Amino acid sequence: MAIPKEPRQLMINIMYLVLTALLALNVSAEIFNAFRMVDKGLEESNQALDRQIEAVQNSVEEGAKKKPEFEKYANNIGPLHDVTENLTGYIEELKDRLIDMAGNENGEVDEGDYIVKGDKRKLKGEKNKDVTTRVLINQGVGEELKQKIEQAQEEYLSLVDSSARETFREQQMPLKIDDESWRSVRDKNSWAEFNFKQMPLQATLPIFTKFQNDAKATEAAILNMWNDTVGGRDVVLDRFQVFSSPKKAYVIKGETYETEISLGASASKESNTGVEISVNGRPLEVNDEGSAEWSIRPTSVGVKKYTAEVKVTNPVTGEVQEFERQFEFEVGERSCNVAAKKMNVFYIGVDNPVAVTAAGIPSARMNVSATGSGIQMTKVSGPDYNVTVKQPGEATITVSGGGLEPTPFVFRVKRIPDPVARLGNLREKQILNGVFKAQKGVVAHLDNFDFEARCRIMGFQLVRIAKRQDPEIAINPGGGFNGDAAALVAKAKPGDRYFMENVKAKCPGDAAGRSINDLVFTIK
Repeated sequence: MAIPKEPRQLMINIMYLVLTALLALNVSAEIFNAFRMVDKGLEESNQALDRQIEAVQNSVEEGAKKKPEFEKYANNIGPLHDVTENLTGYIEELKDRLIDMAGNENGEVDEGDYIVKGDKRKLKGEKNKDVTTRVLINQGVGEELKQKIEQAQEEYLSLVDSSARETFREQQMPLKIDDESWRSVRDKNSWAEFNFKQMPLQATLPIFTKFQNDAKATEAAILNMWNDTVGGRDVVLDRFQVFSSPKKAYVIKGETYETEISLGASASKESNTGVEISVNGRPLEVNDEGSAEWSIRPTSVGVKKYTAEVKVTNPVTGEVQEFERQFEFEVGERSCNVAAKKMNVFYIGVDNPVAVTAAGIPSARMNVSATGSGIQMTKVSGPDYNVTVKQPGEATITVSGGGLEPTPFVFRVKRIPDPVARLGNLREKQILNGVFKAQKGVVAHLDNFDFEARCRIMGFQLVRIAKRQDPEIAINPGGGFNGDAAALVAKAKPGDRYFMENVKAKCPGDAAGRSINDLVFTIK
């Protein structure tokens, strides 16, 4: 990079380099742990692919014995596997080379290339960027890897039947090279730079393992293709299940019930497997995907049942298997309902949740309106709404749409019921002196009320009557004891009587306070 002559641009460049360095230094251990986990997962996937490849190889060899023209597939199993082994072996040697160069550099991968702490094991040079850049970029090994992958692609394709080659390349071949993305990045001059330049060693290993995984997956895909051709699907499709996929399982009288009948485990026309589908004994037309559509227009309400039958003919052996299953759906009539979720009454000052539903009509197609008592409705989600009201009386919610005539639902609107005054949580007539003095004041409780609401005490008159003394009176604003009222409480002695009179409370939605019950206590 040329050194800019303009001081401002020079400063920007230096700041960019410093920021890049700081970002590099701050790569967390969790990120490297994630790289290790990804690489381990890909390794386990490779092992699973090896087992699958071995099983399908045996199936192809057995299927190839059925007809002379199938022998070429069995003969190509070895060359196909050699392509995979050559590419994955080259990548494995490259991984070992980089690990050793970033570790103890003794020419092989051994325990000296790892750091072991307890049950944790990581590469000694997992953060090394110099080795990856020097080998893969400066020495051209990254571009050599790209050429090896492209060579393997062509060798794989040469083993695929010419009629299926282009489709396999475009749609089914896992081993691919993205040779376009790097060209749109301004400071990347090659595919190798885009993927490996200044990449920590541990971050490159999952990339290598992925290419190995892609190679094995490509081998497996070709083997499966051969396996289908020689009739090896006998091994794969050893279980069948009939499926019905209705567009909806509940329909309104007069609507059309539609469903798709299919056989699980795939049996398309391309597979040459003979599939016959019928419902209640009536044959249906089978499409290219091995499924058929069936529809019926019910004329009455209730539960309706139908039986789907599927026959499968093996194209190689001629064996016919039959499968049958019964399904049902329910037919109803249009109706709607507005249900208050807590009580059949709307209360002023609180949120009143309701559910608006109509059989056979999606909530998105329903029109919901409300009038009376200052009602306002807010949609929450789906059929759920929240209702608020402002004055007592009646409120009406009207539902229409989707073929439903406007249907009104009337609700009563009330104030929140009167709360109950208590001394803290106490309503006893007699109370111990120490317990009485420990109370903070009078509280308003809403008993047996299902809504989230809280009433507050606006004030009350406290009266103390002691033996052979004149009554002492204090006006207490609010619910908590304060001022003169608190002083009267502090005087409490056994035999004294205390009155909390003219108790006023205010609940959500109240324009003014309301009078509630008085309290009387005798000190023991």
